[in-house]
Amino acid sequence: MLGPRKTTPPMVSSNAREVFIQGITQDGKTFRPSDWAERLAGVMSSFRPGGPQPGSHLSYSPWCVPTVINGVKSVVVNSDLRNHEPMAWDFVLNFAKDNGLQVAEACLLPDAPTS
Repeated sequence: MLGPRKTTPPMVSSNAREVFIQGITQDGKTFRPSDWAERLAGVMSSFRPGGPQPGSHLSYSPWCVPTVINGVKSVVVNSDLRNHEPMAWDFVLNFAKDNGLQVAEACLLPDAPTS
């Protein structure tokens, strides 16, 4: 009998505030189906501040939001998801890895000094 499949998520630094999963594969092809970002965010809708609430399945979690960046379907995943539910964080990163999607990090930059 085979045990559960274990994969290692793509390397994401611990100081990344957000991760952008882009609908472009590592070889530059557009990922299909075209509604993949909405589907992924929909699956993650119950992971939210305060936990699932009645009707929370009707809106996206603020921690996993589909968007379009420079014309490319993407999902923005906030690191608060990792802090609240590490298995959900691993799920979205493994989704990106398993499908060969490009992943980019965003970090908060300090405010520019004012004169």
